[in-house]
Amino acid sequence: MTKILIVETSPRGGKSVSRAMTQRFLSAWRNAHPDGDVIERDLAETPLTFVTAPWLQAYFTPPAQHTSEMKESLHLSDVLVAELVDADHLVIATPVYNYNVPAALKAWIDHIVRKGITLGLDGRGLVTGKKATVILASGGSYNEGSPIRDRDVATQYLKLILGVIGFTDITFVAGGGAKAVDLGEETMEGFVASLASELNDAATVETVLV
Repeated sequence: MTKILIVETSPRGGKSVSRAMTQRFLSAWRNAHPDGDVIERDLAETPLTFVTAPWLQAYFTPPAQHTSEMKESLHLSDVLVAELVDADHLVIATPVYNYNVPAALKAWIDHIVRKGITLGLDGRGLVTGKKATVILASGGSYNEGSPIRDRDVATQYLKLILGVIGFTDITFVAGGGAKAVDLGEETMEGFVASLASELNDAATVETVLV
């Protein structure tokens, strides 16, 4: 059974363009994988914590030496890592804030980049043989020829961090110009429909290992 992990980031609920894009993607994915298992991790509803001194102390202490307090500090991280490792396909759906990812997504990343679990002690990624799809909704457009293309930090960062932990098959679906929906210049349905082909392809193309 194919298992997909959907990591949602936007706090905007039904007004979120990235969430609407995810639903279009997921519809195509379910059609292609009728027996597939969907795990949803909504960062808007997950009590994420930023990295703290107790968390770091637990992180750098061998598991066999963990106190009950250390285990508690790493509990959420352990859950999030297990979800990632268990999935065949990771989908990150996120808005772009000030050219980069929201703080909640950065916090999730800090929880799942774990030495010895998702990242080898030699620096090589351990999350291999999986596919990743990144769904981005941004007010501006960073397509080829855009005057602000060099500000596309979110795409560069996510490509980097996913590569660091072992992903080689990464597809980006960029919903640039999403501010048109908020400004009432375009409907949510119309905007997402314009990306349907890319979303469908990302949902149905099989993993390519490099």
